[in-house]
Amino acid sequence: MPTNEITILCVDDEQMILESLQMQLENYFGNRFNFEFSEDPADALTLVDEIVANDSKILVIVSDWLMPEMRGDELLTKIHAKYPHIVKVMLTGQADESAVENAKVNANLHRCLSKPWNEKDLIEAIESGLTKV
Repeated sequence: MPTNEITILCVDDEQMILESLQMQLENYFGNRFNFEFSEDPADALTLVDEIVANDSKILVIVSDWLMPEMRGDELLTKIHAKYPHIVKVMLTGQADESAVENAKVNANLHRCLSKPWNEKDLIEAIESGLTKV
């Protein structure tokens, strides 16, 4: 990955969700950003470190909440501890208010969207988050 590329990383344990995110984000943002997708939160943590180590920037992480290995609020909290400037958006099909509150407090969660999400809401969440970077 070339230096100074800007990346949006999406993390969800369901391939179909990642494909939907990829289609929506690439259709809207085109080549403004580099997109990365991961089905495994632990791999996503490693990927974040690799991208940052290559002098690239991750501006936004869109993460599912309920994943087998690690919940989204836990993932976003770990990322926030190392990279507080990254905008964090969480998707959830299970409205768990304590997890959302945990992510707001410990990960500086920018927005939480319910699955199935509205594409317009997702784009707005990312764009409004980018204005804070």
